[in-house]
Amino acid sequence: MASKDKKLTVTKMSGEKAAFDPSKLRNSLERSGASQTAINEIVNKINTILYDGISTKEIYKKAFRMLRKTSRPTAARYKLKKAIMELGPTGYPFEKFVGAILSHQGFHAEVGVIVKGHCVNHEVDVVAEKEDKHFMVECKFHSDEGRHCDVKIPLYIQSRFLDVEKQWQKKPGHDTKFHQGWIFTNTRFTTDATQYGNCAGLMLVGWNYPKKGSLKMQIDKSGLHPITCLTTMTKFEKQKLLTMDKVLCMDLCDNPDLLISIGVRNSVRQKKILSEAHELCNSKI
Repeated sequence: MASKDKKLTVTKMSGEKAAFDPSKLRNSLERSGASQTAINEIVNKINTILYDGISTKEIYKKAFRMLRKTSRPTAARYKLKKAIMELGPTGYPFEKFVGAILSHQGFHAEVGVIVKGHCVNHEVDVVAEKEDKHFMVECKFHSDEGRHCDVKIPLYIQSRFLDVEKQWQKKPGHDTKFHQGWIFTNTRFTTDATQYGNCAGLMLVGWNYPKKGSLKMQIDKSGLHPITCLTTMTKFEKQKLLTMDKVLCMDLCDNPDLLISIGVRNSVRQKKILSEAHELCNSKI
């Protein structure tokens, strides 16, 4: 551990160095629903093992292990960002997840749709409709926290959207509808990307963007947690469910027999997994 006189630095996923801020660790633990007793204990323990240049990933791992011993459902919420990244390696489960979030908000959402444009056909990740609103949604999934969406992404999506919108406006009853292109990502947008998106009229949704309506906030409000959040299942078991297009903890709550289909036959384990899944499904912030 470094001396108390020296200000410790941490290494972010991007490789950037920053001063260690214990309030950020405390806030992330609070957002997961951890008790103040657990938070104080974890922060104090983390302080004893810090060294200059320690990675934020290592801090997260140690805090997660400590939290898991206290409460598995709380640990599952704490690992939400990492759990979204574990929806890979392909982007399709993330598209299904975004479609589920929009459906929960009252949209009629279709995932993986071929949409006719004015010039060419487009493979669209999600098409969402509600009342007089019609959205073309593109999902940009990254399995590496250090990656982000730069300005090339909204530039490309906007050109596709304009081609689709031109064709949509020809449909009966669509001349009065509001059409918009959306981009969801599980990481972040660069400043240029958000500047262009806002100027062009695109809706951008990143992990912490915008402040109201970010991906994290939408998950917290809906209680729709990805299956990869569960700490009572192995990575192999969760991947089996993903290959069956089951991306939500709610899928397990609605159909517990899914556990048998992936080889989880021990009744004690089934109860532990379902208990954690139900607690996550019922937790909304």
